Amino acid sequence: MSRGRSPADNGEKRRKFDNTSTSTPNSAAAAAAAAAAAAAAADDDDSKDNEDIVVDDNNDDSGPLNGDGGSASAASPKNSANGGAGSNGSEFSARAGGKQPNPGRSQSASAGAASGSASRSAKLPIDLSPGFLPGVPPPPPLGMPNPFPRSLPQVPLDPAALMRSHMTGKPAYSFLITESNGMQPVPFPPDALVGPGVPRHARQLCCLPHGEVVCAVTISNSGKQVFTGGKGCVKVWDISASASAAAASPPPPSPSPSSTTSGGGGGGGGSVAGGGRPSLLHSLDCLQRDNYIRSIRLLPDGRTLIVGGEAATLTIWDLPSGDVVDTSASSTSASPSVKAELASSAPACYALAISPDSKLCFSCCSDGNIAVWDIQKQALVRQFQGHTDGASCIDITPDGSRLWTGGLDNTVRCWDLRESRQLQQHDFSSQIFSLGYCPTGDWLAVGMESSCVEVLNVNKPEKYQLHLHDSCVLSLKFASCGKWFVSTGKDNLLNAWRTPYGASIFQSKENSSVLSCDISTDDKYIVTGSGDKKATLYEVMYAN
Repeated sequence: MSRGRSPADNGEKRRKFDNTSTSTPNSAAAAAAAAAAAAAAADDDDSKDNEDIVVDDNNDDSGPLNGDGGSASAASPKNSANGGAGSNGSEFSARAGGKQPNPGRSQSASAGAASGSASRSAKLPIDLSPGFLPGVPPPPPLGMPNPFPRSLPQVPLDPAALMRSHMTGKPAYSFLITESNGMQPVPFPPDALVGPGVPRHARQLCCLPHGEVVCAVTISNSGKQVFTGGKGCVKVWDISASASAAAASPPPPSPSPSSTTSGGGGGGGGSVAGGGRPSLLHSLDCLQRDNYIRSIRLLPDGRTLIVGGEAATLTIWDLPSGDVVDTSASSTSASPSVKAELASSAPACYALAISPDSKLCFSCCSDGNIAVWDIQKQALVRQFQGHTDGASCIDITPDGSRLWTGGLDNTVRCWDLRESRQLQQHDFSSQIFSLGYCPTGDWLAVGMESSCVEVLNVNKPEKYQLHLHDSCVLSLKFASCGKWFVSTGKDNLLNAWRTPYGASIFQSKENSSVLSCDISTDDKYIVTGSGDKKATLYEVMYAN
């Protein structure tokens, strides 16, 4: 896990890794040799400080690598439990004097209250309003108090960054957190990037020119429509032409696993691959015009849309006929309409979730509460209280029995929906910006302000820490098959990971911060929303 550090701490860390001599030479020759050594060391240090975090594009047939020197096969001697992925673990121990960085911990709910209070006293929360999200221009005054004061966050300690700056070659990026809070590079199994349900890469199909920063996206169950949320408006797009054209066109040559592709796509709309162009069906005015929409959820029948954001109300929209929309001028049923507005006591809603039976809606409130709404009765039925700062993200288990929430109080909490009580609390040293629960297993993925992703088993002490983002992890979503998930961040990256150990499947780099993402229920499409005022649709490519 990461912790805050000061510039002085950074200097101290660099001195620990500095192997140049500080003694005074006794002759001209010795002085010249010392000067040459110092210059070489400085050049080497600069080159290492400028290294980019990249995934290995040169995987051989034996399987994936977790850093240079790491073996791709679990049967390789280098992949022993003690050595980790090749020489990365031993080299870090040698350079750091054998000390492993403390990755963090999970504690009971009683211990969490004390640590949360200490964390808040040491560091003010980051404002999650889109005006202060990375890559998002500040909005005009909203006419209501800002729920979180703007503050400059401390820069947390990133153990992987230390490894990147002071190790030769490409570093490991996936680590197993041991019971003693040590970090071991993960030896990936030979089938980490192959097999049914595991994608090879993703190709960009089209861009959806929303016109404002896209803070929320969702795909309909049929995969025919995409909904994008920006400032005061939700736009509904028909992507069936793009999907059909992509299916008819031959797939591009498959890059090697863990490759990085550019997902820029420019600022305009239209097709990037496949030839089909998306069409705008509807533009829905929501909340107030200058308020950003933070979450949109579509019920499985495709007829009900729930919208939340920087306002004290949630809006329920009645869509005409689900995915079958008649846009002809003679049609009177083609226009969506507001079905209800739900008044909340909190000034903003940061995230929404829908129960599997579509009866309940859960909203993460800026005051830290989790509001539970009866969709049919359009009424508040209960609230879960526990987060001591804004609740920022949410997901629900497939059976609808448990709810997982993350907050700006550095905690992740699990709620029993049948008994209406908190079951678990996991404490972190960083604010929680995103999370997702695996649909097929007991894995919870958590995206943090500190740039790392943690994947923890909710029923036993098994946890992985993943380092391929260079900044805040702003959104996260599991595929329906549960075999992979994606995360997006301020670093403009879309990362796809293997569940649970985090082998990198592919990356796509966009032109701006990627604020939101969703995966279609059939795992064929990914949509992202970004700070350059557009959404991007990707087709997920699998091996034949």
